[in-house]
Amino acid sequence: MRYLFVLPPTLFIATLHAYLWLRLVHDTRLPKRAKWTATIVLIGLATLFPATFIVWFRVHSAHPLHFAIAFGWLGAIGYATAILVAWDGVRILGWFRRLVRRSPPPPPVSRASTAEETALARETRRLFIARTVAGSAVLAAGGVSVFGVRAALWDITTPEVAVGLPRLPRELDGYTIALLTDIHIGPVLDARFLRHLVEQTNRLKPDAIALGGDLVDGRVIEIGNRAVSELRHLRARDGVFMVTGNHEYYWGPDAWVGFIQSLGIRVLMNERAALGDKSAAGAQFDLAGIPDHRAAQTHLVGPDVEVATFGRDDQRELVMLAHQPIQIHQTSNVGTGLQLSGHTHGGQLNPFGAFAAMSHQPYLAGLYRHEQTDTQIYVSRGTGFWGPPLRVFAPAEIALIRLYRA
Repeated sequence: MRYLFVLPPTLFIATLHAYLWLRLVHDTRLPKRAKWTATIVLIGLATLFPATFIVWFRVHSAHPLHFAIAFGWLGAIGYATAILVAWDGVRILGWFRRLVRRSPPPPPVSRASTAEETALARETRRLFIARTVAGSAVLAAGGVSVFGVRAALWDITTPEVAVGLPRLPRELDGYTIALLTDIHIGPVLDARFLRHLVEQTNRLKPDAIALGGDLVDGRVIEIGNRAVSELRHLRARDGVFMVTGNHEYYWGPDAWVGFIQSLGIRVLMNERAALGDKSAAGAQFDLAGIPDHRAAQTHLVGPDVEVATFGRDDQRELVMLAHQPIQIHQTSNVGTGLQLSGHTHGGQLNPFGAFAAMSHQPYLAGLYRHEQTDTQIYVSRGTGFWGPPLRVFAPAEIALIRLYRA
């Protein structure tokens, strides 16, 4: 049955490649040998995505490079298709405009010209435009892909975000939380990538580390000890905390929660922890965490901010860790000063990703103040990626949240 998962995207990908063949090969009237070569290459690339997943399903293993190429090609053809579709839209609008205006017929052919010469000139112009548009689409998509891969795999930014909280004790001015979200360790991103993130995070010397969910795309038996175990090397004075994202619930959430906790990371499932001075009268604030609402859809323990904050001293500052920004509609009702979230990837493949994210999330990326409440929310652009190994105008980040008394 799981092979059926591949069928819908395969049909969609086949349609995209058929459209690309029409615009890049047929309309440009390539020479016969080049035409056959391009056709064979497009057919091969169209089969790369389903073939990679079928191999993975059968043997539970595939080289990360295979996934990177398959998903990376999807990202490239997505941008190329968007450019070509936009040009087709311009052509259609032009056709309607001429139809509405009922443009007069072209002037009669002069004696120096013939009908054949006029037709040839029009055909030459049409072919020139087709090749220019096709070449521009290929170059633009290629350029976006090159810079997108660099932004996704190598240019991990470390923005420092200052957040003023009125109930934060003066003694904790400058308290730092390193926020990593949406790492998506799985078929493409492996132990080497996670090891790099751990080293980069530890160099920030944060007081606490928060993992905002969507850590994995795979089962514990497949990537637990082989890759995710690198998280045991994270170091922070007050510890490492995590909440589940929606992707954890696709790969066996109970097994993942148990495995992650075995690494010394506390998974907050409608719970809270006191951060700051551990002495009895020390300056502290609360860090609470709730699971993703996907948990309730799978009949597991869902998010419950009332349980997470039950018995809490209202005079203490509250920072809430919740995977999706939309969860602020619940967390802002319990006196949360700051919510830390991810999920949106900052759009990842902008502008298309931004439109998709904003269709069901109130915030995309950065620091916001929620509506008329005092609750602030910081939405991370994410530290890894999902799908194509590209990031376009949405750099990967490990955000260092620096708290101060407002």
